[in-house]
Amino acid sequence: MTQSKTGALAGIRVVDLSRILGGPYCGQILGDHGADVLKIEPPQGDDTRTWGPPFKDGVASYYFGLNRNKRVMKLDLTTEADRSVLLALLEDADVLVENFKTGTMEKWGLGFDTLSARFPRLVHCRVSGFGADGPLGGLPGYDAAVQAMAGLMSINGEADGDALRVGLPVVDMVTGMNAALGVLLALQERERSGRGQFVEAALYDSGLSLLHPHAANWFMNGKTPVRTGNAHPNIYPYDTVATGTDPIFLAVGNDRQFRILCEYLQVPALADDERYATAGARSVNRVALKAELEARMREMDGKVLADTLVAAGVPCAPVLSVPDALQHPHTVHREMVVEMDGGYRGLGAPVKLSRTPATYRFTPLTEGDQFLPKED
Repeated sequence: MTQSKTGALAGIRVVDLSRILGGPYCGQILGDHGADVLKIEPPQGDDTRTWGPPFKDGVASYYFGLNRNKRVMKLDLTTEADRSVLLALLEDADVLVENFKTGTMEKWGLGFDTLSARFPRLVHCRVSGFGADGPLGGLPGYDAAVQAMAGLMSINGEADGDALRVGLPVVDMVTGMNAALGVLLALQERERSGRGQFVEAALYDSGLSLLHPHAANWFMNGKTPVRTGNAHPNIYPYDTVATGTDPIFLAVGNDRQFRILCEYLQVPALADDERYATAGARSVNRVALKAELEARMREMDGKVLADTLVAAGVPCAPVLSVPDALQHPHTVHREMVVEMDGGYRGLGAPVKLSRTPATYRFTPLTEGDQFLPKED
C-alpha cells in the first residue's frame, strides 16, 4: 500500500478522531485528495458501523459511505496508555480532526492549548454542534435537530403541509465540507506563519449558512419565509410541473429562457403577456402561469420534453430515482461512482483537479497502526 504521490494533499498527515458523519466526511474529503488519514476509533468502533441495514461483513453501509481512504486503528482514549499512543502519532501529524463533546479533549489533557504548545504546527479541527460558548454552547448537536432550529424545516415541504426534514443529512454534510475548507485555509496560512491554529465547524452555523435566499429575503422585506413545495421563492417557473407521463423540473431563470420555453410549447403569446413578461411578474403570478404551462405539457411525454428543452437551452430535468441517478451515463462519465477491490462501491469526489485528481487507495476498514512511510 502506497500513498498517493499526485494528490493535492500528498504529504499531509491527518489523525481523524471523529465519528458519525460531519467529521468523518471531512476526513474522507482530505483522504480522497491524497492526505494520509489515520482514523482512530474507540474499542467498540464508530457508532455508524451499526447503522443499518444493509450490512456487509457485519458493518453498515452508512459507515462505508464515509470512511474511504483512511486506515483504522482502535484506541481507548479514556486510558493514559492510549492517550500516549495518540500523542506519539501527533508528532508526525499536520491535522487533527475530532468531534467530541466540548470539554472532553480538555478533560483528557488533549485540548487545543495543550496540543498547540507541544505541536505548534498542528491544525486542530473540531466539528461541534453549537460551538463551545454562547447560550447553546457545549450542547450536543444532531442534524435533524439543527435543521429544525436553523429554520430549514420551516421552509421545506408542501405549502399546505407540515414542516419537513430535508431527506438527507444536509447539515452534517455541509459541516463536514466547511471543516475540510477550514483545514485547507489553516494549512494555507501555516505556509506564511509556520503555525497551526484551531478550526471549528459547528452544525448550527452551517445550518444557518444554508438559508439563502430565505435569509436575504427576510433581511430585506421582514416577511417570514413560508414553504413553497418544489417552487423557488424568488423565481418562476422554477418548479416541478406535470406532463403527460412523469413530472419534470423546470428551472427557468431569465426572460430569454422563458421565451424559448413558450415557443417550444407553441404558446408564444405567454412570453409577451404582461403577467409573465418579466421574472418578477412571473414570480408574482406563478399559480396562473403553472396552470397555463401544465395545460400544454399534459399532452407531452415528460422525458422527451425534458431532453428537448434542455437541448434548446431551457434548464430542466426529469425527476429521477436514486438508482436511476447513480446509473445515469453522465454519472459514469463524471466518475461519480467509485468501484474498488472487495466489492466496494461509493460516491466519487465531486471536486476535479486537472493535475492532481482525487485517488481511491483504501477501502473502509483497512487497518493500520501508524502513518505510512514518508516518500521522497
